Amino acid sequence: MSGHIAALSRDYQVDLAVDEGGPDGLGDISSHARIVRVPIRRKVAPLADLLALLRLVVLFRRERYAIVSSVTPKAGMLAMLAATLARVPLRTHIFTGQVWATRAGWKRRLLRAADRWMARLATHVLADSPSQRGFMVAEEVAKAEKIGVLGEGSICGVDGKRFRPDADRRASIRQAQGIPEDAVVFLFLGRLNRDKGVLDLAAAFAGLDNDAAWLLVVGPDESDMRGQMEACLGSAVSRSRFVGYTDRPEDFMAASDVFCLPSYREGFGMVVIEAAAAGAPAIASRIYGVTDAVEEGVTGLLHAPGDTVAMTRLMTMLAGDPELRLALGQAARKRALEQFSGEVVTAAWLRFYGQLLG
Repeated sequence: MSGHIAALSRDYQVDLAVDEGGPDGLGDISSHARIVRVPIRRKVAPLADLLALLRLVVLFRRERYAIVSSVTPKAGMLAMLAATLARVPLRTHIFTGQVWATRAGWKRRLLRAADRWMARLATHVLADSPSQRGFMVAEEVAKAEKIGVLGEGSICGVDGKRFRPDADRRASIRQAQGIPEDAVVFLFLGRLNRDKGVLDLAAAFAGLDNDAAWLLVVGPDESDMRGQMEACLGSAVSRSRFVGYTDRPEDFMAASDVFCLPSYREGFGMVVIEAAAAGAPAIASRIYGVTDAVEEGVTGLLHAPGDTVAMTRLMTMLAGDPELRLALGQAARKRALEQFSGEVVTAAWLRFYGQLLG
């Protein structure tokens, strides 16, 4: 979001409240916004959460902000509550996916109630995709007239210069991972957990009868998924490579032929758009959020979540048809840059805050 913050800072004074990690890893954002350190933890921690809430209330009252905006569930709950207590006149929260979408019973009801409360505390609510907005309205999290979407979706946008087809990066990554130059590489890039459908991906790839196909899995293993994935892969594990966290996702996207996102829940498939900008078509779940990132049959192919038979069929189709892969990939890059570039989304941010603040 650094591009948005830089653009906003030309017209407004911007403060950025971040966790105790401080400005490390924030790039040049500190030259556009004042960094305020607030210990906001991702998981529930009652004492730490109360301390963060008190610090935010003090900050908001002292600075007398015209508007407070928040992203992510925990930061959103703390920020919207603190801004309400501090009587900040404009309070916006951006929803980026609902954790409870895949839950059932009391956990679903509790988490949905928390989102409803957060939406009520906010004066304005944004979803990061049109289909997510529709889901939230249907679930009565927020009223239709209160919740909007920036442009066509996404809250950050994609940098087409960073994410692009690149023959040198393609060759370098493949050589480093021991993947043949002429292999058809299916890439998953993200957190490894059950909600991302990584076990489904492994099972589907195991059923792919094509020795030229390789699976590249990149991202932090949050729930000991690698061992379970390798068990699902069976003999196909020899054509699979696992890489942990990377701060250069663009390299792996340039090295891939097809991007896979078999997720069960997404607010918006931004990672699909980044891969699209690198020229990789998608095979992804037909769920809210992802259906905005993939134009079915034009920039990628969709399957029902958890349908490993359909996933294998789509993988087989793309692995054996280089002309279809190329056509889908070219259309994917064109759409990503035209509808979801950083410049397009930044302009939508400026319009949104301009309308609120005058």
